[in-house]
Amino acid sequence: MIRDSIKAAQISAMKAGDKPRLAAVRLILAKVKDRDIELRTAAETPDDDAMVIDVLQKMVKQRRESIKLFEEGGRPEKAEEEKAELIVIEEFLPAQMSEEETKAAIEAIKAETGAAGMKDMGKVMGLLKERHSAQLDMGKASGWVKAALS
Repeated sequence: MIRDSIKAAQISAMKAGDKPRLAAVRLILAKVKDRDIELRTAAETPDDDAMVIDVLQKMVKQRRESIKLFEEGGRPEKAEEEKAELIVIEEFLPAQMSEEETKAAIEAIKAETGAAGMKDMGKVMGLLKERHSAQLDMGKASGWVKAALS
């Protein structure tokens, strides 16, 4: 389970005295715990790994946006802190599909569903998310689906 590997990373960072890494791992664990609390009242709870991956993907997206804003705002030292956190967070995510693999998956779904135009984008995106959500940045994939359907 991903949660176990995160906890193991926390222990190893403590033993190594790696304070920046330890802070990032603790932040991940805090976000996962927050999601656990949110899900206590949910009608159905998702698979644990799927939930942790969702939390990690949101954290990655936030870090990328922060890095961009800090660089635009002339705060390179804060951008570097965010980049260091991003590296730690990405360690726990499953390997991401390359652009070529993603486009191949889009073409396969497009052929399978008979998608021909933009009106079929929802169908293609739905199947793409269902099959590959853990290995994709859905924001980038959306642009590639638009390009494939137009």
